[in-house]
Amino acid sequence: MTALTHRRAVLGALAAFPALAALPAGAETESYVLGDIVMGSEDAPVTVIEYASLTCPHCASFHLRTWPEFKEKYVDTGKVRFIMREVYFDAPGLWASMLARCGGEAGFYPMVDQFLKRQQEWSRDPDVAGQLQKIGRINGLSSDQMRACLSDREYAETLVSAYQTNAEEDGIQSTPSFVINGELHTGSMAFDEFAALVDQHF
Repeated sequence: MTALTHRRAVLGALAAFPALAALPAGAETESYVLGDIVMGSEDAPVTVIEYASLTCPHCASFHLRTWPEFKEKYVDTGKVRFIMREVYFDAPGLWASMLARCGGEAGFYPMVDQFLKRQQEWSRDPDVAGQLQKIGRINGLSSDQMRACLSDREYAETLVSAYQTNAEEDGIQSTPSFVINGELHTGSMAFDEFAALVDQHF
């Protein structure tokens, strides 16, 4: 599939989001964010960029078994500046990403955490849209907020365009992929393996 064809396929699914019609009309002030959302110290000596799809099982595996310890020992201590960049392989992954960014910068990582922890639950449900909205409401999003961001085609196009530009620049072919101070590594790694790669940059 070419980049243009993939772009059209993902964006085409936006208009088909099955729950939009059920949401009440009207929208609150737009508060969703674009671009990189940084976790950790801006002055950290190492920057880790994770490319992940919110529907990718290997990404969920990394998040469940490796991320908590890595965050505690590297991100929370100021050693690593961490950025997640979403990859859009399918419509549900795009919808989840849009919702994660819908409530503003502070809500992004907590909602990503929920989408990855509960991935098997919502991504396999026949009512994916309904499950996504449940997680959105748990994380404080109103129906108006969800309608505003999920019906904003320019917003979706900007996200997909940024993903394609970043992925091309960094040579991303699969998820999860990690760019550690400019060096690309791929695959869902255990903590010790992942930490060893990061430690090489101190």
